[in-house]
Amino acid sequence: MHSEPRSGRLAAWGNALLAGLVSPDDAVLAIVGEDAVHRVEGLPGEEAPVGLTLALGRLRTLGVSGLRVALPAPGHPLGLSGPPDFNARALEAEEAVICQGAAFGLVPEAYEAGPAGDVHAEVVWHVLPVWEAPPADVPSLGEAERELAEALREATEVLARLDVAGSGPVAEAAIDAYRARAARGREVLAPGYPPRAVRVLELARRVGLLISLAAENGHGGAVSASEMGARAEALRPVERTARRAQVAAYNSVVEGREAGR
Repeated sequence: MHSEPRSGRLAAWGNALLAGLVSPDDAVLAIVGEDAVHRVEGLPGEEAPVGLTLALGRLRTLGVSGLRVALPAPGHPLGLSGPPDFNARALEAEEAVICQGAAFGLVPEAYEAGPAGDVHAEVVWHVLPVWEAPPADVPSLGEAERELAEALREATEVLARLDVAGSGPVAEAAIDAYRARAARGREVLAPGYPPRAVRVLELARRVGLLISLAAENGHGGAVSASEMGARAEALRPVERTARRAQVAAYNSVVEGREAGR
């Protein structure tokens, strides 16, 4: 989960665009990232999928004033508010964007396209109706920061105890890639986000990286089924905390505006 979710890019740069802090071209470029193209399907007034630029402009005219992120997992509908059909689609994708000011949500669906050796991702965002209700289990930035600090300590201790923390060529390559991205000065969030949100999101990604390394590094020192189960059980609440923090960071601009800050 340490990779940047597409819903995070859409919400962050969409919020910056809605606030007039970036141009439509810059917002779309950042949202698409390394994907080939993004389209939006099911937009009111449009019979066929449309490009992101048109879609973001149309959402504004429909009354959308902000975008929130949801990162649900089985048993944890993080950031969702219903209805069940939308929640099920978001859970399958493990992410979604919820509009503020109009009862719409967007769920991404990615496809691989292109010939062998030149495969790229194409993304379709499905626009669906949502309930206007408080999102599930989203903490404040302050709560997320406190929880993450403890979660990072717990994750490090668990992985070290089970001999899977930062060991082996796969882990070293992942850590090197993460550091290289940071060194290039990649923007963590779009313009308009408070420094605390940037801090929380970076910390959440560090925690997520550790969890991913544990999953990708084989069994490490956990040689028995009971030990492997214990490792998974120990890391589950840490992963949950990191997802909650990501949502808090991406949603901080909208939450702050509602609180009058």
